[in-house]
Amino acid sequence: MRKWKIALGTAVALGAISVASVHLLDMGNLSLNAGTAGAAPAPAAFVMPVPVVSVVKKTIPIYLDYAARTEPIRSITLQARIPGYLQEQTADDGVDVRQGDLLYKISPDDFQAALDQAKAQVQRDTATLDYARSNLGRGSELAKSGYLAKDGFDQRTSTLREAQASLALNQAAVRTAELNLSYAEIRAPFGGRLGRNQASVGTLVSVAGTVLNTLVQLDPIYVTFNPSETDLAEIEQARANGPIEVEVLLPGQTEAGQKGELTFIDNSVDRSTGTITARATIGNGKFTLLPGQYVRVRLHVRQQADALMVPQTALGSSQLGKYLYVVGKGNTVDQRLVSLGPTSGDQVAILSGVAEGDQVITGNLQKIGPGAPVSPIPEKPAT
Repeated sequence: MRKWKIALGTAVALGAISVASVHLLDMGNLSLNAGTAGAAPAPAAFVMPVPVVSVVKKTIPIYLDYAARTEPIRSITLQARIPGYLQEQTADDGVDVRQGDLLYKISPDDFQAALDQAKAQVQRDTATLDYARSNLGRGSELAKSGYLAKDGFDQRTSTLREAQASLALNQAAVRTAELNLSYAEIRAPFGGRLGRNQASVGTLVSVAGTVLNTLVQLDPIYVTFNPSETDLAEIEQARANGPIEVEVLLPGQTEAGQKGELTFIDNSVDRSTGTITARATIGNGKFTLLPGQYVRVRLHVRQQADALMVPQTALGSSQLGKYLYVVGKGNTVDQRLVSLGPTSGDQVAILSGVAEGDQVITGNLQKIGPGAPVSPIPEKPAT
């Protein structure tokens, strides 16, 4: 009896454990099902939006660039042609003057007196000549009638000639005095800009010994540069087709401020540098360029048709060279190694690696790589 009771208790206990296990299993299933039902779906992969431009064909100008330096066409030292005291400086330091403008005045008193004296001598000689001419006329009548010896007639003739020579000599002295008086005014021989005055008013100046100032011509102005001998053939070919336009860029400029024309190429190449001296004449009406400035010049030698152009900002660099990111199949990034040609503004010509119509990525370049999915956004053309 006791054994039966023990067996019955054991069975009841096992049944309770089984029921509890089933209940826990059902609760676990319910919890799992509830967790699965409340979970959000996995997010889609992010696609980077990128600006793109199409590769286009253009006709672009081809330039040769060089470092250059400006030089004046004419630059002179102002000096006196007569001695005297400097009376006045009529043009201020550093001003722009025109041809014929009065710059300095030297005291003219001595030269005015010399002119007056020469004129008086001319008047005296004129009177002497008139008397000698009349005396010779009377002597001629007397010689014909035999009342004047031949020697007397010859003396009268000689006196007339001496009077003529004396008058001519003093007329030349008048012209010399007039020139000396005109030299008392120092005028600009050409239009240009004055430098700093080097002789104060009251200075006793000497002939070609006292420097008063300097005057340089600014418009037009020379720009001198040194092309290499390898560029010489292309430059000569361009000259054969007509005048070569030259553009001048100041430091920091991207667009030319002045333009001119190639006017001189030297007749020999420098053996030590392999370069040749060339010079352009540049219009400088606003006096933007001054002698001695370092500038850059661009020679327009020809036009290149059907150049494939892309923005320079789209270029990347690697150990393999320059590359572009292009939108490939399925809107994924395709990396193209390219070779570069000449530039035109903010664009560069591509010699190989892309074709006309390819969509070149111009932005977010650091956030993408080959094979990455992208969403191309066409850029508006620049106005």
